[in-house]
Amino acid sequence: MKAMTFQRLANSIVTRLILPGFLLLGIALPGVSAGQVAHRWISVPRISGHLGPADLGVVINTADPYSVEVGEYYVRKRGIPPEQVLRVELPVRNALSVAEFGALYAQIRDSMGPQVQALALVWTQPFAVGCNSITSAITLGLEPEACRNGCAVSRPSRYFNAPTARPFTDLGLRPSMLLASRSVESARALIDRGVASDGTLGKLGGPAANAVFVTTRDTARSVRSPLFPPAGRVSKLGVQVVLRQQGDSTPLRRVILYQTGVSREAAIDSQQWLPGALADHLTSYGGQLTNVQGQMSVLEWLESGATASYGTVSEPCNHLQKFPHPQVLLLNYVQGATALEAYWRSVAWPAQGVFVGEPLAAPFHPLNPP
Repeated sequence: MKAMTFQRLANSIVTRLILPGFLLLGIALPGVSAGQVAHRWISVPRISGHLGPADLGVVINTADPYSVEVGEYYVRKRGIPPEQVLRVELPVRNALSVAEFGALYAQIRDSMGPQVQALALVWTQPFAVGCNSITSAITLGLEPEACRNGCAVSRPSRYFNAPTARPFTDLGLRPSMLLASRSVESARALIDRGVASDGTLGKLGGPAANAVFVTTRDTARSVRSPLFPPAGRVSKLGVQVVLRQQGDSTPLRRVILYQTGVSREAAIDSQQWLPGALADHLTSYGGQLTNVQGQMSVLEWLESGATASYGTVSEPCNHLQKFPHPQVLLLNYVQGATALEAYWRSVAWPAQGVFVGEPLAAPFHPLNPP
């Protein structure tokens, strides 16, 4: 991973988030003293509603037995309308060519009706189109300029931190997520976790879920640390923010969000996760799902029991905007957004990043009005 200059990037991304007209959550959040630089809460838009089965299109690759079996299982478990299931034939390899992608894009465009707001792509391969992730290419269109210099600024997403629950209707895009895993069995377990998570958290008086943010000794990959929220319990959100340093081996339980910056997590405790948990690690090639670069694939988070993740498929350098913003991700999720919505809204420049998991997992009840 190539390092960039980050303080300017950190300042600019936070400044963009606190814009006139953004609605505050309307709750008292703990702050920090004036002498501290990092770990301040930001403001994000209040959201209303989230995606459901009636809003989701499912794309199945008939050339891939995994895709067929997992896709049919997902359609049954989530009750996806039959007319919103598209069957295509794709090569089962890491990346599509531009021509192959163009044919897929046209099929989706021509087959999905206006009621379809988002997409589940049910396969593990392909996960890329050249240096672009397949989820970004399907959602925002192919960005060939990113392949000339992966470390350059990439096209901003108009869905970043957007409060709409109707992204296709309001923004003309369908955020997509790969329903990927290493086996049919683990994919079924992933789907079951997502379904089981719905509406289980954020209830008044219920136990808090832990949102864990880890600062590591890998300074190039730990650049999100200044964006972490302050530590402590926020009862109104139903979460406890836990800030940790690399090497802290204190057991964790009831984890709903885990973010770190390493090329490979030394050990993942499968007992820590709540259904619906999100987890990601900032590194160059986490989105290369078949591990061709030797770094940890995001699939390892899912195999351990997390429900959704994010990683880049080509060298992005460590621009903050190319990875999930910790607070945007958390604050969207606790408002009741689905995993797909929360992850997509948290990445400002997603061209090189692939979103993976069970799209409709929504563990948090919508926030009560202030």
